[in-house]
Amino acid sequence: MLDGKKVLVTGGAGFIGSHLAEKLLELGCDVRVADNLSRGTMENLEPFLSKIKFHKTNLTNLENCLSVTKGVEYVFHLASSVGGVQYIRAVNVENLTPSVLMNMNMLEAARICGVERFAFTSSACVYREKNPSLNRFKEEDAFPADPPTTYGWAKILGEVACRSYHQDYGIKCAVVRIFNAYGEKENLNLKWSHVVPSLIRKAILYPREKFKVFGDGDQERAFLYVKDCVEGLIIAMEKISDADPINLGSEEVISIRQLAEKIVSLSGKKIEIEFDPSGPRGINRYCADTTKMKNLLNRRPRISLEEGLKKTYRWAEEVLAKTKG
Repeated sequence: MLDGKKVLVTGGAGFIGSHLAEKLLELGCDVRVADNLSRGTMENLEPFLSKIKFHKTNLTNLENCLSVTKGVEYVFHLASSVGGVQYIRAVNVENLTPSVLMNMNMLEAARICGVERFAFTSSACVYREKNPSLNRFKEEDAFPADPPTTYGWAKILGEVACRSYHQDYGIKCAVVRIFNAYGEKENLNLKWSHVVPSLIRKAILYPREKFKVFGDGDQERAFLYVKDCVEGLIIAMEKISDADPINLGSEEVISIRQLAEKIVSLSGKKIEIEFDPSGPRGINRYCADTTKMKNLLNRRPRISLEEGLKKTYRWAEEVLAKTKG
């Protein structure tokens, strides 16, 4: 279905976006990437840069969105104003305004340019914790909407916009809520990194850096390896057209304490794990209910957490060896 298609990936120099762009090339697509490089890097694109069209641009401007979308058949819209847990937990305009502008501009550009299909990457951050026990969120649990952060609200507003553009203009939209993607190319800077790359970095650089874990370690998550995430996004683009949200995640639940212990084991070091209950811990316990994903996409993650962590750890070792941390 995608072979030969002209495809735009916004945020394509970022973590998930660069993996997606590479996979689309493998599938025979004519790939265009739009990114302002605020978090994405040219290093992420370097292995296949000569095979794509890259646009450094600000998508909060409609004219820029029209420029990069002209002649495109499919749009994967990943660009968003986002950071690590310290950023996502914040409630402020900085988290909200750029993302909302980009979402609306890209949908309007897709309408004007006659895009065939549009995929919007939403997030598990649209959900609010329901109770102290494990929250296995179903798609309908996001409404009535009450996300705890403006980042989550930006995603909710993007979902509503996709549904509106589908209903009013017939644009075929897929809305995918990603849960805890991790893997190679994720940011290793502690200011921006999520839990997996953060702990891997600390293990590699220990004892120069302390192995400190935010929270008490009892938080529970299910993590999705980035290549499984990308394949799920592509299948959703092919199969979903009515903007009805679908979770993309794993049900392989693990506590942050157990995750830390697995990463310590990979390091082969004797590491003292320190827990910091005062640090940001996010939602206490959550993962995706993947019933809809399995039924509509016929999709289950192929890479186990054990295998994905090994791949990510090896990659991070190479990167940190080159940059000396």
